[in-house]
Parts: sequence; C-alpha cells; structure tokens
Amino acid sequence: QVQLIESGGGSVQAGGSLRLSCAISGRTFVRATMGWFRQAPGKEREFVAAMMWSGGDTYYADFVKGRFTISRDKAKNTVYLQMNSLKPEDTAVYYCGTSNGDLYQFSALYNYWGQGTQVTVSS
Repeated sequence: QVQLIESGGGSVQAGGSLRLSCAISGRTFVRATMGWFRQAPGKEREFVAAMMWSGGDTYYADFVKGRFTISRDKAKNTVYLQMNSLKPEDTAVYYCGTSNGDLYQFSALYNYWGQGTQVTVSS
C-alpha cells in the first residue's frame, strides 16, 4: 500500500509564499513520477508540476513557471512544492500523486493521491 500525506497549505496574501510537502510511504516502484495537481471549486484537477523520482527531471505548467519549484528529498521520501509570488488564482486544493509511468501531466494516470491541502491566496 502507498500513502501520501500532504502538509503546508494555508492562507497568504498575494505575493506571499508557501511550501507544500508530500510524505510518501509504501512500495517504491509506483513512484516513478511524483506530481502536484490542484483543483479549484467548480474546476477540473489540473497539472501543476512533476518530477521524475529517479533522475530528478522536472516539469511545470506554464502558469507556474518561474514561481513554483518542485523538489525531493530521497532520504525523507518527501516531495516539496515551493510556491512563490502567489496569486489569487492559485487558490485551490493541492494534491500530490504518484505514477509508475512518465506521462506526468495526466491525472488519470496517477495511481495514488494524498488527501489534499488547501491553499488560499487573498488579494
């Protein structure tokens, strides 16, 4: 069984920063790709960032490039999402997920998800 536990969400003003964490436990082969997605009320879950667990390659949605950074600590089995220059439109529930494939941008291909953490950015 694989468990993902997110933390680090909260409320900030526009321009502020937050760092989300995703602690992973369980089978390692399912974590070829680690991804962060978000879902705002009334909207579909959308891709934010992803990292290949082994090689460390990173990928970002255009709307977060230059503002968000995904990273990992292998020793702690944890993935992070550093979010800077936050905007009100970044308000959403953020989810981390794992996939045993490399098509990182498709949420349907992720096998396991965390419970989500709320990020609220006020103007």
